[in-house]
Amino acid sequence: MARTVMVVEDDALIREMVIQVLAGEGFAPIGAQNGREALHRLREEHVHPELILLDLMMPVMDGWQFRAEQLKDPVLAGIPVVVMSASDDEGVPAEAHVGKPFEIDVLLDAVSRCARSGVTLH
Repeated sequence: MARTVMVVEDDALIREMVIQVLAGEGFAPIGAQNGREALHRLREEHVHPELILLDLMMPVMDGWQFRAEQLKDPVLAGIPVVVMSASDDEGVPAEAHVGKPFEIDVLLDAVSRCARSGVTLH
């Protein structure tokens, strides 16, 4: 069974590129264009990915707001997050941080490390 990864990114080109790369690596990626859409999919559509790739700078609900809401929700709080952003993201608790622009290999390494259970926040 394919492992689900949610890609929360407002830039459609980046989101679709990451989704295509993940699909090519055997994952079952799903996209969301902002934090509000991601929360809706997680809560209302009962999507439960084993990892969330999260941009920070997004309209409607940004990555900081999404992460705060996710951590308040006991059902969603345990889903690991990899932040992918060009902005200063060190204040966001996440399993990994990948700066933009990123190399695909760097992103895939973070996905493979953090999609496993037992990761710790840093």
